[in-house]
Amino acid sequence: MSTATGLTATGVPVVDGIPFARAGREELQDRVARLLADGEVDRARIALFADADDWWTQPAPPPEQLARVPAARSLREAMALLGMGRVGDYFAHRWSDPTHLATLALLGQHWPGDRPVVDVACGIGTQLRELSRRGVPELVGVDVVWSKLWLAQRFVCPGARYVCADLTAAPDLQVPRPAYVTCHDAFYFLRDKPAAAAAMHALAGPGGTVVVGHAHVADTVSAGEPLSPQEYAGLLGASVLYDDAELTAALLAARPPVPAPADRLTSSEAIALVAGDLRAPAPVDLGEPLGPLRANPLYVGGELRWPSDRYAAEYGPRSGHLPARWPELLPADAARRRLLVDLPEEW
Repeated sequence: MSTATGLTATGVPVVDGIPFARAGREELQDRVARLLADGEVDRARIALFADADDWWTQPAPPPEQLARVPAARSLREAMALLGMGRVGDYFAHRWSDPTHLATLALLGQHWPGDRPVVDVACGIGTQLRELSRRGVPELVGVDVVWSKLWLAQRFVCPGARYVCADLTAAPDLQVPRPAYVTCHDAFYFLRDKPAAAAAMHALAGPGGTVVVGHAHVADTVSAGEPLSPQEYAGLLGASVLYDDAELTAALLAARPPVPAPADRLTSSEAIALVAGDLRAPAPVDLGEPLGPLRANPLYVGGELRWPSDRYAAEYGPRSGHLPARWPELLPADAARRRLLVDLPEEW
C-alpha cells in the first residue's frame, strides 16, 4: 500500500498515495491540506474516511471508530468500521453476484489487451483486480468516494493507481491514448450523463474504447436515474449493445454473448454498451476464476443465506446459478457457477 502523503504540484492533498480532487468538496480539501501541513496525517485520513457519495443517506461513523480502520485485518472488518452497510454487503459478495458475471462476460468479449484501462466509479476495485490478475499492465481507478479507493488499494487491487475525483472534473490522469475506459454498475447513477459520456470518450482518445456495463433501463431497487437503451446508445455513440441477463447467461454457459439492437432491449432490466474500437475477445476464459478458490461465503451451514433482505430482493431472483443448498458432490462447473470463488486474500 502506498504511503505517499502531501500535496501535488497543483495543491491537491494526497493521503496514502490517493489524491483527493473531488469536485464540490473544496472545503474538505482545504481542511485535509491544513491537517497534512500540520503533520496530522491520521486526522486527515479520518476526515476522508467520513466523506460519502451524494446518494448515501447514513451519517458517518464517529471519528474514534474511523480511526480504527487502518488496523482492520480484513476487507469486511474495514467496511464495517466505515459503516458501509448495504454497500458493504454488495462489495463483500461481488464475486458471485450476477451483475459481476455479466461484467466478466463483457470484458471477456471486448478485452483491453495491453491498452491502459481507466475504471470509472471503480468502487473497491473488483474489476481492476480481474484485469490485473490476468495481465493488463496499466490500471487507473477513479471514484468520488476516497474510502472505497483506500479499500481497493489496501485489500483488493494494490497494483492499480487510484484518484478520487469526479469524472467530469478530474485532474490530468496521465493515461496514454488510445485507452480503454470503462464504467460498470454505476453510469446510471451519474447526474450529468452527457458530460460523463463526453469525458469518457476524451479519456479514451482517438481509436480508444468506451465500455459501460449494467446500465439500468428499468427503475428497480437501486436504479439511480435510468435511461432507455436508445438514449444510452445515443449518448455513448455505442455500436454494440447487450442485455445484461444475456451476458450473465453467456458466461455461465461458456459461450460468447449475443448483442442486440437498442429497440429489442426496451424491456431489459439493464444493458451494456461498447463504443469505439470494439477490441478482440480475451485469450483466456474469464468465466473460470483464478485460484486459490474458496467456498462461497454466502453458504452458511450448507444453506444459501443472503446478507440482508435488501440483498436478497435485488440479487436472489437473478442468482439461479447458486443452488439453495451446498451440493453433496461439487459439479464440474462449481467454479464457473461461483460455488467456489477467488476472494482477496484478506477478504
